[in-house]
Amino acid sequence: MRKRWRAALIAAAAGAVVVLAVALPLFQPWRLFTDKVVDEALPSAVPISTNSSSTTPPTISGAPSSHRPTAPEILLTGKLITHEHETSGTVAVLRLPDGSRILRLENLDTSDGPDLKVWLSDAPVIVGKNGWHVFDDGRYRSLGGLKGNHGSQNYPIPKEVRLDDFQSVAIWCDRFNVSFGAAELKST
Repeated sequence: MRKRWRAALIAAAAGAVVVLAVALPLFQPWRLFTDKVVDEALPSAVPISTNSSSTTPPTISGAPSSHRPTAPEILLTGKLITHEHETSGTVAVLRLPDGSRILRLENLDTSDGPDLKVWLSDAPVIVGKNGWHVFDDGRYRSLGGLKGNHGSQNYPIPKEVRLDDFQSVAIWCDRFNVSFGAAELKST
């Protein structure tokens, strides 16, 4: 009888080790207690080289300055709402003076998680649990991995991406196919 208990105990311990070996890397529960803060500056409006021995201030050649924007232009904006995890902050799609576009997350505050991505999506933003899983149902474009779960960060939008094809931004957990939070994009 004692040998059976010992064999059962050993089998249970071996089973627990196997479950933990699979579950820990998959769920990464320690991320509930970790944070990564990223505070990127807004890309500069006009790059100017200061590597010169001249005492004359630098000038920018080309089109007249009245026709060239010197600050980013706000194309779309939105406010993040909570889905699977408490999430807040704002999003903006900006056109930089050089014509490139970025998605900017400002004052982001969400949970850390495994395999988080920043997505543009054609899905509507739905409040509550019904909105958690909609962002991969249609068209979406990943702008890359989330750099940090707190702070302000920039994500380049490739030239070929048509903004008219998308109406929302999602902080998407690719591992569990769920939105941590999302924002509807609106024209300014």
